[in-house]
Amino acid sequence: MANVTLKNIKKVYDKNVVAVQDFNLEIADKEFVVLVGPSGCGKSTTLRMIAGLEEITEGELYIGDRLVNDVAPKDRDIAMVFQNYALYPHMTVYENMAFGLKLRKVPKMEIDEKVKEAAEILGITEYLQRKPKALSGGQRQRVAIGRAIVRHPQVFLMDEPLSNLDAKLRNQMRAELIKLRLDVNTTFVYVTHDQTEAMTLGDRIVIMKDGFIQQIGTPQDVFNHPTNLFVAGFIGSPQMNFFDAELSIESGRYVVRLEGAVIEMPEEIQKTLKEKNEQPKKIILGIRPEHIVLTDPKHRGAIPAKVDVSEMMGSELYVHVTALGKDCVLRIATIDLPVVNRLGFKYGDQLYFTFDGSLTHLFNPETGLNLL
Repeated sequence: MANVTLKNIKKVYDKNVVAVQDFNLEIADKEFVVLVGPSGCGKSTTLRMIAGLEEITEGELYIGDRLVNDVAPKDRDIAMVFQNYALYPHMTVYENMAFGLKLRKVPKMEIDEKVKEAAEILGITEYLQRKPKALSGGQRQRVAIGRAIVRHPQVFLMDEPLSNLDAKLRNQMRAELIKLRLDVNTTFVYVTHDQTEAMTLGDRIVIMKDGFIQQIGTPQDVFNHPTNLFVAGFIGSPQMNFFDAELSIESGRYVVRLEGAVIEMPEEIQKTLKEKNEQPKKIILGIRPEHIVLTDPKHRGAIPAKVDVSEMMGSELYVHVTALGKDCVLRIATIDLPVVNRLGFKYGDQLYFTFDGSLTHLFNPETGLNLL
């Protein structure tokens, strides 16, 4: 078991293409850390540098207390699971899982014990004598994970291991990985572009964009307190709604104006804005779809909206509307709706919505940073 430390890591490819910039992260022993972000943000490159498959241009990488910048991948005591399984097609599941141990000249009885133990953990004992082509995608991915487990590495690296699976299998495998983590109890570094995976698997999430870290925190922390507009829009499904607004002061108290609507700010936000001595100015207000409620047009915070599309999701309705000149989504529990609207709204219907000031996020439009 080991902690992993990345200090000022930078990766520059030929022709001065910078893939990762000033990456600093301390991963504790037995922690599950997820690197997440859109395609091309540098997350897989960072993982490959930890594995030794990419050379580090600048900075220092430690596994445990050992500087491993110039250590070969095979000597780093890590195991990596790839997106495309990377199994040997001519070998059985047993032989695939045993192959790395055979290369290390591990005694035959010990290999047998480790392979059977890993197969038991992953529920693939009955497939040990089959070849990969006779397995489903989920079963192949389990074999790939099993091949990594048998080595008892200090650090487990996973590069988008579930992205080749269909939605149902992905959900099942996510649950398997949560259980696996308890069984294996080692350090995990996991890369994904799927924020649902990041939120459900990680002890901490590292959100990346254009090679830079945007925010590091627990899933709840990055959801409730996004540091900037990018993180706010990336984490959450459907994504956060953003409106051009104005921060004003009325009778010594902060309010947010969205055209005719006025949203009162609660005491906690009043205190934060006063401490920062924020002056009246233009801002961007963010509100999550699930925090929006329908209201009466006479309400002081009522925002008028025209319905574009309704999506029935079973227990919830996703209502896409145009409001304040923006496309926005309302996520409403069907049980909270009048019976006539429980199957959805019609195109062009007029409705009014509002939200609690305590659930809002206020951003500086120039820097994109969260005022709170």
